Amino acid sequence: AKNNSGDCYDMGRGTEQDHNKAFYWYQTAAENGNASGQNNLAYAYYNGRGVAQNYEKAFYWYQKAAEQGHASGQNNVGDCYDLGRGVPQDYEKAFYWYEKAAGQGNASAQNSLGDCYDMGRGVAQDYKKSIYWYEKAAGQGNASGQNNLAYAYSYGRGITQNYDKAFYWYEKAAEQGNSAGQNNLGYAYENGQGVAQDYEKAFYWYQKAAAQGNTSGQNNLGDCYDTGRGVPQDYEKAFYWYEKA
Repeated sequence: AKNNSGDCYDMGRGTEQDHNKAFYWYQTAAENGNASGQNNLAYAYYNGRGVAQNYEKAFYWYQKAAEQGHASGQNNVGDCYDLGRGVPQDYEKAFYWYEKAAGQGNASAQNSLGDCYDMGRGVAQDYKKSIYWYEKAAGQGNASGQNNLAYAYSYGRGITQNYDKAFYWYEKAAEQGNSAGQNNLGYAYENGQGVAQDYEKAFYWYQKAAAQGNTSGQNNLGDCYDTGRGVPQDYEKAFYWYEKA
């Protein structure tokens, strides 16, 4: 109940949003051993929500949740080890916790486990295993997993190259607001990969990616203005986006 009260204050559900009160209830739940409360308290520390940002305390509480078998907590401990936030960076420990969470069906961990296998980070590189986990994540609607699976299809990495399938998954990721997916979908339209070539649609998706700060999208948008592809030629706008990138 205490963790649920925290959720209500955190999201402004049935009451006025108040991160300080959410923090209070998450802390109460966490100290009583509630795993969800521990994970939520850690999230508050990690993001400075209702309390001063503190990665060490975030890691402490994520670990408490993870040790109780909380999948999201396990994934978050993996992130801390992966990024070296609140704890020294350790790719092998990141892999260990991602694997725990992924095995419980956590989509974010499944995507991160795919990344580990893709880059050989904390485990021997294995493109086929990376595909397995990207497919799991993508199938659950994880936008990063969808983009990563599309990328694998696009370049034939661990799987037979297939532009149609690459386009399918880029579109899924892009429609969820994934900036890399938006940029890659723009590229597919620009080059007619898995879809009829369409410069206007390429421009549209590059613009979406660029607006989110995606540097590749910003550069590609600059190219559109520079060459007059999908938009009237405009050297000043081209310069603006090149400079952003």
